[in-house]
Amino acid sequence: MSNGVPLSIDVVSDVVCPWCYIGKRFLEKAIALKPEIPVAVRFRPYFLNPWVPREGISREQYLITKFGSVERYNSNNQRVVDAAALAGLTYARDKIERQPNTLDCHRLIRWANGNAAQMKQRLMELYFAEGGDLTSRDVLVQAAADCGLDADDVRRRLSTDEDVAEVEAEASSAKEAGIDGVPCFIFGGLLAVSGAQPPEYLAQAIERAPQELARRVAAE
Repeated sequence: MSNGVPLSIDVVSDVVCPWCYIGKRFLEKAIALKPEIPVAVRFRPYFLNPWVPREGISREQYLITKFGSVERYNSNNQRVVDAAALAGLTYARDKIERQPNTLDCHRLIRWANGNAAQMKQRLMELYFAEGGDLTSRDVLVQAAADCGLDADDVRRRLSTDEDVAEVEAEASSAKEAGIDGVPCFIFGGLLAVSGAQPPEYLAQAIERAPQELARRVAAE
């Protein structure tokens, strides 16, 4: 953007959404395609499954409740597994044994500050590639430590209600704004792209958003 001001990119997504997992990688590739445009990526919380309790449920129970059966989910899910592989990601769905409520995951991303992208990626890799139990306090604390946060401090903060209301309010505001599917990428606060679109498409949005912002400023 002009004057060296980075283009804001708000990423509304959830760590247990496979298309969000893929979409994050596509956005990274899109940013690399437009190195001349500085960007500032911000990750916004979204609850793909707000009905899952804080303690989580078994993956089998989740799939039966949401999709009817494990077999039905797997039969319709192969294209997502393949899309992840094409993006250079691993989606080892058979390793996942526990379906988490992601409130604490979003708190970790919020607390990671400058390492939010790394924190988001680590949580997604734990879930999709390693079958990590994101309902486990020990797993979350270790993930935070892997991303440079202080383990003892994170464990203490997770035991409190710090930022619970803020994360819930932000996730609710996304739905109230009409976002009913994720990932959703908002460029410059005015251009929204829904879904895990190809890097080239997202790169075009990165290019268009500053032009649209400049046009609107000139029209004022």
